[in-house]
Order: sequence, then C-alpha cells, then structure tokens
Amino acid sequence: MKAVVIGGGLVLALLAVFWSAVWPYVTGALIVGCVGAAGWWLWRTDRLVRGRDRLWRHQEAVQAGHRTLAEVDAMTGTEFEELVATLCRRDGCTDVRRVGGANDNGADVVGRLPDGRSMVIQCKRYAPTSTIASRELRDLLGARVHFGADLAVFVTTTRFSRPSESFAVRHDILAVHRDHLGLWNNGASLLSLTEVNGQGQGDSRHRARWKRAYER
Repeated sequence: MKAVVIGGGLVLALLAVFWSAVWPYVTGALIVGCVGAAGWWLWRTDRLVRGRDRLWRHQEAVQAGHRTLAEVDAMTGTEFEELVATLCRRDGCTDVRRVGGANDNGADVVGRLPDGRSMVIQCKRYAPTSTIASRELRDLLGARVHFGADLAVFVTTTRFSRPSESFAVRHDILAVHRDHLGLWNNGASLLSLTEVNGQGQGDSRHRARWKRAYER
C-alpha cells in the first residue's frame, strides 16, 4: 500500500515538474492562437467590408453613367467617344483619354487596362441598320501598331458582318457590337467581354429579329 502511495506521489511530482516546464510554452501557444484568430477575423471582416464598398461604388457608377441604347443612338460621335472613355474609367482603366478627331491615326480612345496593358479603341456610332465592314477593323490594326497597344477594341452601336467578326477574332481584336455594348453599359466589365468575343450576334433567327427591329 505504501509503495502505491509513494508511486502515486512520484507520478504527481513528475507531472508537476513537467507542467512547470511546459506551461509557459502552452500559454504562449494559446495566446498566439488567439491573436492569430482575432487577426484573421479582422482581416476577413475588412475584406468583406471593402468588397461591399467596391460593389456599392461600382453600382453607383453604373447607375450614374447608364444610358439607354436609344440615348446612345442620339449621341454625336464625340459624345459616344466620351461615353466609351467613361465606361473604361468606371472599370478601373487608367490614363484614359479621348484622342479622336482629325489625324487621330485610327484611334478614338487610348488608355491602360486594370492589369496594366495598353489599349487603343475605335468608336463607331452608326445607325443600327449599318454593318461594320472588315476594312474598318484593318484601320484599327494600324492604330494598334502606331500606338504600340497590347489590345485593340472596336466599339460600335451596330453589328459586325460575318467576315469582319471573323477578322476581329483572328487578329485578337475585341469586337464590341450593339448587344455587348448593352451588357457593358449595364455593368459588365470591358475585360469580361473578351470571354464572349466573336459571339452574341446569334444565328439566323437572331439576325431576322435584328432586321425586324432596325431595318424597317
């Protein structure tokens, strides 16, 4: 019985010695863990708040700059160029400026995308019944070379012919036709349109609806 008591006391003594040696490390680890958890929670909260703020600011910018396509159709060429420049700035593009006019070397708007790449934009505010021909896209290729731009964008209020649309895709030109302009104007970013480049003008049914709407 005495041996059991002595053995139990020895174990308790050893545990006490062990705990006295490790408790500072355990306490430190708990403190570090709590501080880390609190820091992560503050970081996540900050990210959520900033994300909501960016979304709110973006929605405000979209509402402030929104124009119906009917209003866009009534714009002058210069006003349309200014609208395109405004949409670029809304999407986070920098150094955006309108250069259209006499001797514009085939460009109407230049600037930098949010990822830092340079861009050159040609704007054509044509009647919806018009069609963009391939030769106009060739002029934009020359402008891309002249300005040393990474991305060439052609924005129009009408549609591209099949050859011109194929030409744009083949030469890495972002072709923003009327349908995509509507998406951009309603909040989609310019870069998001690259994912649907060469699409959206539809099949024969879509073109038939287009003609009924605009070619009366």
